[in-house]
Amino acid sequence: MLVSKLPNVGTTIFTRMSQLALETGAINLSQGFPDFDGPQALREAVARHVMDGRNQYSPMTGLPSLRQQVAAKLARSYSVQRDADSEITITPGATEAIFCAVQALIRAGDEAIVLDPCYDSYEPSVELAGGRCVHVPLALPDFAVDWQRLADAIGPRTRLIFLNSPHNPSGALLSRADLDKLAELIRGRDIHVISDEVYEHLIYDGQRHASVLAHDELYQRAFVVSSFGKTYHVTGWKTGYVVAPPALTAELRKIHQYVNFCGVTPLQFGLADFMAAHPEHVEELPAFYQTKRDLFCGLLADSRFTFSRAPGTYFQLADYSAIRPDLDDVAMAEWLTREHGVAAIPVSVFYQSAPQDMRLVRFCFAKREDTLREAAEKLCAV
Repeated sequence: MLVSKLPNVGTTIFTRMSQLALETGAINLSQGFPDFDGPQALREAVARHVMDGRNQYSPMTGLPSLRQQVAAKLARSYSVQRDADSEITITPGATEAIFCAVQALIRAGDEAIVLDPCYDSYEPSVELAGGRCVHVPLALPDFAVDWQRLADAIGPRTRLIFLNSPHNPSGALLSRADLDKLAELIRGRDIHVISDEVYEHLIYDGQRHASVLAHDELYQRAFVVSSFGKTYHVTGWKTGYVVAPPALTAELRKIHQYVNFCGVTPLQFGLADFMAAHPEHVEELPAFYQTKRDLFCGLLADSRFTFSRAPGTYFQLADYSAIRPDLDDVAMAEWLTREHGVAAIPVSVFYQSAPQDMRLVRFCFAKREDTLREAAEKLCAV
């Protein structure tokens, strides 16, 4: 009889809620994907490359022209010079990049620290490598790092710390001061960092992203992961990248080549073309998504939900304590979907052990204006 390597893992909440939205005809503000398409010029570029016959394997490390465009973007965004050949790897999605980075770092008996609430792929990746996760809750209500609790969680087996900023599900941001504190905390220890920065360009109200890429000390022991899908509104393309110092990149590539040898070739050609022709796309993203956030939050102002506007990502948390305090957040998400026609994600699923009194759900505002207006109307009627 087969014994599961992941006995506690079932179908993800994202799949479940999207399926429930489909079954009930609810507006899907649960899973994090836009209901609008990526830029026309990007889609046309991919179609052109498909028709031009660029449909065979690309290099295992990623198309050279795309890696060069990533390096150019990093230079513009963070004033850093990262070598396209030895430090940048294109991957079929950020999740695969995270998985390969974990496999490169974690051995049997090692520990990895995750900051709850955290994205659901981190812990299974660690467990499949023979390690275990130590969960450290972020401090509420702002989802800030509790530095004393993090320091207390570090032990002789700690090998890895996960960062995620802008943070899914809360939208919270790490500051440069936070990165400095982490560098001081792990200085002189054999501890690495995986920094999940897939929402790096979705930051609002004039704030700037504090990337590990621009922190020289942390970068020397880090894998920094990002996503073309989030940046260019094409999540279904499952194309991402990871940036790391040459020695770490070499170890990641050893694993990547046996997990998924290369990304989809015409997508890489199209992305490289679009990035070269439209570097302004990245600079325009904060205003583009802040407009959607402000519209959605403004429309919810007259509802019984309470919230603070998310500083980053395309997710908005909302507290429903004034509506159905008798329901836990999983039951609340299902109730909203079935009875009020709007699907959300419960925040407790991002925790090992969520606070008992937490009454938060997550809405995705990466939607067309008419979608947000219809959803808000339904939510205001709750």
